[in-house]
Amino acid sequence: MSAESAWPAEGGPEGGREEAPRILLVEDSETQALQLRRMLEAEGFAVTRAATAEAALDGLNGPLPALVIADYHLPGMNGDELVRRIRLNVRARALPVLMLTDGGGGHGADLERQGLESGADAYAPKSAGRELILARLRALLRRSDAEGMPDSPGAGFRRARLLLVDDGPTHRLWLSSLLAGDGDSVEAVDSAGAEAAAGREGWDGVLINLAGLGPEGLALCRRLDAMRSADAARAGDADAAFRIVALEGARASPVAAFEAGADDVLPAEAVGEAIRLRVRALVRRKLLREENRRIEAALRERLREVERARAEAASAEARAALADALERANTELGAANHALRDTQGKLVQAAKMASLGELVAGIAHEINNPLAFILAHQGTVTRLLDGLAPRVAEDPEAARAVGKAVQRAESMAVGLRRIQELVSNLRRFSRMEEGGAQEVDVPEAISTVLALLTHKLSDRIVVEQDFQAPRILRCSPALLNQVVMNIVGNAADAIQGPGGIRVATRLDGGDYVIEVSDSGPGVPEAIRARIFEPFFTTKPVGAGTGLGLSIAYTVVGAHHGSITVDDAPGGGARFTVRVPAEGAA
Repeated sequence: MSAESAWPAEGGPEGGREEAPRILLVEDSETQALQLRRMLEAEGFAVTRAATAEAALDGLNGPLPALVIADYHLPGMNGDELVRRIRLNVRARALPVLMLTDGGGGHGADLERQGLESGADAYAPKSAGRELILARLRALLRRSDAEGMPDSPGAGFRRARLLLVDDGPTHRLWLSSLLAGDGDSVEAVDSAGAEAAAGREGWDGVLINLAGLGPEGLALCRRLDAMRSADAARAGDADAAFRIVALEGARASPVAAFEAGADDVLPAEAVGEAIRLRVRALVRRKLLREENRRIEAALRERLREVERARAEAASAEARAALADALERANTELGAANHALRDTQGKLVQAAKMASLGELVAGIAHEINNPLAFILAHQGTVTRLLDGLAPRVAEDPEAARAVGKAVQRAESMAVGLRRIQELVSNLRRFSRMEEGGAQEVDVPEAISTVLALLTHKLSDRIVVEQDFQAPRILRCSPALLNQVVMNIVGNAADAIQGPGGIRVATRLDGGDYVIEVSDSGPGVPEAIRARIFEPFFTTKPVGAGTGLGLSIAYTVVGAHHGSITVDDAPGGGARFTVRVPAEGAA
């Protein structure tokens, strides 16, 4: 393409604006090319020039322009042949082409016919004027923009490679110039170097001049045919072999030449145009088959890509479905595990409380019988001592003995009443495990729980009671038995040394609120969300089961209530139990 054989990186309007349409101008005249360039660039187009058709085809192997403007008369390959080759290439065949000529009159009409028959989209004489040329150009661009440029799988342009075999130096030079005029790459050799040259790969056609070779010419033609057959067998593609065109000689008839392997035979006296057209036709068919093979290979590759994409999509869907199934299974397994742990905790606690209730009821019963017997006889003893005192009043020694016995009897009565109160609390506690909603005296129930926890509280922990809510609450006795006992018991365990626990009740809107706060270290923020989980405990191994607060959470939840933990106003932890206040009185 002389000095302009490569596409420029930029052209046309300055940067910062929309990219200008790029036009390939194929014009051998420097003067006319300069005039057309200035006209097009003044209209906002970016222009790239090629001085020959061959250079234009080389340039079309890169990014395609928006439009091609080609002169009909070009050195070497003419404009009509350039257009034919563009139309034969799948990648570039949709390019709009505007043909220009210098001709006028009848000769101009003939050139227009030839240009349009070759595949040009429009024709304009250079003498038509600026306005007509620009109008045709814009019309072609509008149509091209509307139709779009397909992304074809074809390959770019390449020059055909021709091998010329001729023993006559003058005739060989003439034929070489004739064939090179179409823009093809031609290598000329004599018969001695023909086989060595033909052994190199990449030939599209071989032109062998049998005239002057004698019988050796047909033998050479047979050897060339054998070589290409072997090459085609190795490649597994008969269309890949080069084509053989023979010029018949005095001793080589057309039939003999065909039998020797020639694909086409021309008479020795054939004119240059006939030779050029025959060779071009054979080579064009080979290039078309080659282009078809490339297109088929590209289409097969695209089909494989589509199948791979479908397989990958199906695999991705399967993986996604499997991941979803695994996630659902994990979620269901986690929920089942949580429910199992919760149920296990409930069963353990229920068994423990049931056993404890039976044990407490049995102990209370066994203690109550002898206690009643002792209380009855203690009363008798006290009455006898009271009646004996006046009789021994005159005997100081006897009076002192009777008085001491009376004091011991009264002390025994105090101890027996404490045992009686403990038994009463145990019996009351065992009744609180009975299921179903009942009317519960909240202060009395909480006092009973505190009495049973005396061994934990002892003298080091002061319990403050502040009951502002109604005494009676309709609920399950377990709400006050298990919930309050677990919270107060945990508070007593958490307090090291002297401390205090406050138990308060109040109404808050429609809720009955029970608050238990302590002066212990409190519950760290990091574990507050876990303390109600089954088997979670902060106590040393063997010191707790981790079920107390879990059972409390479940019991409160069964009452459609809530249990929360936060910091007490004076430090420590504060547990707040809220249940609906229905039936509170």
